[in-house]
Amino acid sequence: MSKTVPAPPSGLRALLPDLSPWRASRDFRRLWMSGLVTNFGSFLTFVAVPVQMKELTGSAAAVGAIGAVELVPLVVFGLYGGALADAWDKRRLIVWTELGMGLLSAALLVNALLPDPAVWPLYVIAALSSALVSVQRPALDSLLPRIVAHEHLPAAASLNALRWQVGGIAGPALAGVVVAYAGLGWAYAVDLATFAVSLALVVGLASSPASHEAAKPSLRSIAEGARYAWNRKELLGTYAIDLAAMFLAMPLAVLPFLADDLDAEWSLGLMYAAIPAGALLVSLTSGWTSRVHRHGRMVAVAAVGWGLAVAAAGIVGDVWLVLLFLALGGCCDMVSGIFRSAMWNQTIPDELRGRLAGIELLSYSVGPQLGQVRAGGMAAWAGVRTSVWSGGLLCAAGVGLLALCLPKLMTYDARTDEHAVRLRERRAAAAEPV
Repeated sequence: MSKTVPAPPSGLRALLPDLSPWRASRDFRRLWMSGLVTNFGSFLTFVAVPVQMKELTGSAAAVGAIGAVELVPLVVFGLYGGALADAWDKRRLIVWTELGMGLLSAALLVNALLPDPAVWPLYVIAALSSALVSVQRPALDSLLPRIVAHEHLPAAASLNALRWQVGGIAGPALAGVVVAYAGLGWAYAVDLATFAVSLALVVGLASSPASHEAAKPSLRSIAEGARYAWNRKELLGTYAIDLAAMFLAMPLAVLPFLADDLDAEWSLGLMYAAIPAGALLVSLTSGWTSRVHRHGRMVAVAAVGWGLAVAAAGIVGDVWLVLLFLALGGCCDMVSGIFRSAMWNQTIPDELRGRLAGIELLSYSVGPQLGQVRAGGMAAWAGVRTSVWSGGLLCAAGVGLLALCLPKLMTYDARTDEHAVRLRERRAAAAEPV
């Protein structure tokens, strides 16, 4: 007797997020809650650190340099962290790195409470935090395909993004108030408390040992992952487009100065929250993403939209229009992120997933870090608003050029791509009873 296939949702239900991963996987629920809690606190620090640097130095270049000191550990530990994620128990890596990041948050709190807070600890802690995040993220990303069914991976990407956005909106919005009225110490103290809660959640994850096919961590294994990525031009395209978009158009480093330029210091928290607010709107209406199959095209189109929205935010002179265009940019960035994640998770084999997650980490993290340096340097040279609008226009042009040079990305179809079909069949075979 044949099974009855449920009809796809229609109307408003077709837009609502797909909760299948949440319902089906206990470990996904734990990771989701852990990420929600820790992201909320981390976004408080994300706002507090540049504000503290601005107060201590008064320099846009000094704020942008935070991204520079994070760059080297991000590159080194991102690649090696990917190899560790393939070769070690992923749960253990996640637990120990979460503990380390909590200790760094405590160090920020101690420095902020000193009678004369120092500048150098902000740079040192930023570098160490970058190293720990670079080790943890490949483990988190490569764990996802193990705890979520293959067909639920796009939905899981949307739900994970939703988690990030809730923290990204509430954290910066609250940070602006906390920093202004309670002080930097309270922002760091709340971040420390969220790490304690998150650690309690990830300790309860099931162990996730290395695949028996995974290579031990070494330069050779890292090179093997890099060769695989290079030979997959559609994956290479997602990395290149995200790097270009973030390097050329990420405005976060200069937002404290943009708020001053618009004579709207009160809007800083809202500016930081606007991009994740736009992304949240996409996540809350992300049901449509499961019905899109040409993921590469969506990545490119959305990245162009991100650049144009940021350019508009730099051109307009009204603070409310700035907030609107930053939110539109967040919408576009979220669409691009959902389809990048779906391509990665649905086509990369388990034994390479950690190393490729390390490369992915570089693609979506190195760009913003370099983008902070670019934005801060350009703002110091040509002015804050010029830094923002010129970067946005360069992003749109650069992504358009990359799309023309990457035909495999633009023709990618999740239904017929050989790598997606092979991985789908492998997971289906593994799920069959013996």
